[in-house]
Amino acid sequence: MTAYLDKAAPEAWQAARAWSVIVAETALAKGLTAQEVELLKVRASQLNACAYCLDLHSREARTAGVPQQKLDMLPAWRDAELYDERDRAVLAVAEAATVLPLTEDARADLAGARAVLGEDAYVAAEWIAVAINAFNRISILSGHRVNPRDGEGRLVR
Repeated sequence: MTAYLDKAAPEAWQAARAWSVIVAETALAKGLTAQEVELLKVRASQLNACAYCLDLHSREARTAGVPQQKLDMLPAWRDAELYDERDRAVLAVAEAATVLPLTEDARADLAGARAVLGEDAYVAAEWIAVAINAFNRISILSGHRVNPRDGEGRLVR
């Protein structure tokens, strides 16, 4: 049986949440948009197969204004023309920071992302990737469940 890490060590969980808030605030202050932040979180959560974070951040992406089509097409973002240059840059960061170790292709993607985003937004995207990867692991190791929701996003009991 898995232990909920957040319940077993609430002090560590609160520290992780506080750190995550700072990372998110910094990312927005450094030039990432809320949509870019959520696209990055959804893509990393897909790659990590973190059901809980994928459910949460898909909803948050829609709230931030990410069109449903962009969410639907995310696994094929490299082949879909609906992502702009900045979307592609943050998605490249998401993939490179999630699928380790870095390959030559990933390093090239990161260099391209830095050129598109500029130093501040690029570093912010890397921090968002580090944070969501940490939370994916917390949720996976804890066995956090995804609760069913209706078409409006309300919990179904």
